[in-house]
Amino acid sequence: MKRPLVDSAIYEFVFRGQLTEVALDAAGRVRRFQDLDSVDEIAAALSLELLDAEEVTASRGMAVVYTAIAAFEMSVRRYVKRVLVDAYGEDWWEKGVSQNIRRFAEARREDEEKTRWHGVRGEDLLSYTELGHLPQIIQQNWQQFEPMVRRIDWATAIFGTLERSRNVIMHSGVLAMPDVERVGMNMRDWIKQVGV
Repeated sequence: MKRPLVDSAIYEFVFRGQLTEVALDAAGRVRRFQDLDSVDEIAAALSLELLDAEEVTASRGMAVVYTAIAAFEMSVRRYVKRVLVDAYGEDWWEKGVSQNIRRFAEARREDEEKTRWHGVRGEDLLSYTELGHLPQIIQQNWQQFEPMVRRIDWATAIFGTLERSRNVIMHSGVLAMPDVERVGMNMRDWIKQVGV
């Protein structure tokens, strides 16, 4: 039985796409991290099997905590930018962020741009700020954030705690379970209050 023309067209389209992927890989395409197929592929690329097993196990546990903090931080950055864009439009960066934080972010981006062989942090300058800058930006624009955040001291405490835990992990430290639980509690509290 002959296939309908539509099925044949879809098959040909998908097959050409697969051939293109194979050809790009054969030509030496550099794959972004997001394109990697699995955690196992990432582990193989890093040769984790050559490292001390106990240290890898401890680090994997902290990687889960870091994943949560990083995803939380990205969602808060998106929230902060959305509020500032709603308030100031296209000039959100100049009108909603202090000159000191803008200078910090711009200098960090310029420094990273000098290393052209390495990927960049993000698409906008807010990606170049530190976690601790976010409550400062919120405070500088309190009128816009107050309806959801309610108390700046509460927000500052949450970000301070998360930044402390993040810094321990980023410098190869291992958090105790009460610290891990505190990270989770702080993120849950923020999400319940603010929604991101």
